[in-house]
Amino acid sequence: MYDLIGDIHGHATPLKQLLETLGYREVSGIFSHPEQRHVIFLGDFIDRGPDQVETVRIARAMVDAGTALAVMGNHEFNAVAWASEDLERPGEPLRAHSDKNRNQHQAYLDQVGEGSALHREHIAWFKTLPLYLDLDGLRVVHACWDPKSLEALYEHLDDQQCILPDAWPELTRKSTLAYDALETLIKGLEISLPAGNEFLDKDGTPRRNIRARWWELDGITYRDLAMVPADVIHQIPHVPIPEDLMPGYQGDKPLFVGHYWLDGRPKPLTPHIACLDYSIAGLEFGPGDFPKLCAYQWDGEQELIADKMIWMEGK
Repeated sequence: MYDLIGDIHGHATPLKQLLETLGYREVSGIFSHPEQRHVIFLGDFIDRGPDQVETVRIARAMVDAGTALAVMGNHEFNAVAWASEDLERPGEPLRAHSDKNRNQHQAYLDQVGEGSALHREHIAWFKTLPLYLDLDGLRVVHACWDPKSLEALYEHLDDQQCILPDAWPELTRKSTLAYDALETLIKGLEISLPAGNEFLDKDGTPRRNIRARWWELDGITYRDLAMVPADVIHQIPHVPIPEDLMPGYQGDKPLFVGHYWLDGRPKPLTPHIACLDYSIAGLEFGPGDFPKLCAYQWDGEQELIADKMIWMEGK
């Protein structure tokens, strides 16, 4: 059986505490469970937190020892693209070294030592992480399970769902089918607003796409499903989203995702889908509500149970 752990973002201390609470013990630098349970990490090991190198060490040691599995998060994808040369544009990286991108990534670069041997080791390991897992009884992806995107990426992945070495340039080219499919899996579903509609983001920039709560099956208007700040929600049209734009997860297996920086008391999103990202790298949200590193103890059940979500608070 599996213990699934959400986005860690360099917070190694609560990770160790969570593993110990789940019954894992560290021996010779590797956490394992006496009853042969295994961890599945949902990605986003790096960026933001104080112990990013130690976080990667713990996860990598477990994966290498066979006591854990892991999928790639958007932060690992971005790290590889940042550190990799675009062979179609010699001397240029796959991810632009802009001020915005550097600010998002600088804490990791400082801790690992940009260009160091350890940095190169991390990048090589990140490349081995699959984009998703479809196992007996459950599925795991960082942000969104979308069959159309999975199909679009098929030729770019090996038989372990890892990105093929020669596929990286195309997956970093904006406005390609493969790029959009990858963005959906690791960053979430974005849908275009009806023609003539837009909203202003926090910087005052007009936006014509919204990140959607793709797991919702009821009340699916653009406004209902838009993941936008509360002060702009009124700018989103309150008209139904065409059904063919939504993945419509069938619930034949439980699905676990991270990525969405939720708050409050952890609970499944639906009877068959759970998000395990409860913003461990965030700030306190309100009275008595702290960022959390969250796990789910899965024992083969088809419908997910709120009481099986376990967490450590970050303070």
